Amino acid sequence: MNLSDSQTGDPAPRRVSAMEAVLGHLRSAIERGDYAVGDKLPSEAELCRRLEVSRPVLREALRALQTMGLTVSRTGKGTFVLSNGTVEDPTFGDYAASDLLEVRRHVEIPMTGYAATRRTSEDLDHLTHLLERMERETDTTAWVAMDTVFHLAVAQAAQNPVFRRVIEEIRDALARQSAFLNELGDRREQSNREHRAIVEALVDGSSHDAAEAMAHHLDRVETTLTAIVRPERTDAPPEGGHQA
Repeated sequence: MNLSDSQTGDPAPRRVSAMEAVLGHLRSAIERGDYAVGDKLPSEAELCRRLEVSRPVLREALRALQTMGLTVSRTGKGTFVLSNGTVEDPTFGDYAASDLLEVRRHVEIPMTGYAATRRTSEDLDHLTHLLERMERETDTTAWVAMDTVFHLAVAQAAQNPVFRRVIEEIRDALARQSAFLNELGDRREQSNREHRAIVEALVDGSSHDAAEAMAHHLDRVETTLTAIVRPERTDAPPEGGHQA
């Protein structure tokens, strides 16, 4: 399979990564029924050969399929198709995306409002320097690590240890979700702008603006996640492509 062939005519304004191309190809094959529920996907070596991609790229795509609930990986046995239907609620670590977002709205929005009036100069310095590092960072893995630190820093600025404990509890899920959204939704630059709006509201000491900025950030997270798991299907499958 030539991955670039499968993306011909894609209206997206950005270049589609190799991982996204592999994911799109495998997802379409599953949804078309080329692989039925219960079927085992070809081995990693075979898929790499057919799709002409490296094993790390393939593994990222397979992890995304599993997060979406389309496949399940069984140690020593391989990857099996779990569902060929629309994925409504992917799982990040121990938590479903909908549960994670519900809790984040109830915790992080008021938490950020409190942080606007309780933050110290040290909190603001830490958040500002962290934001500047994130805006310069181009490596997704490094950026994702700083993303979770950013949200922990906002919790710290709220001066309530319970807020920080809650964010610590969901930290792994946040990192998994962040990586997923950045790999498939190209969220990094947009997130940086949203984070900057949060920091500016904290610097201004406006509880209302800070809460609104965090609410907007979470809205965009939900919108991007929805676009990934329930994309609009307007183009027919590419003709003449090789089936994986």
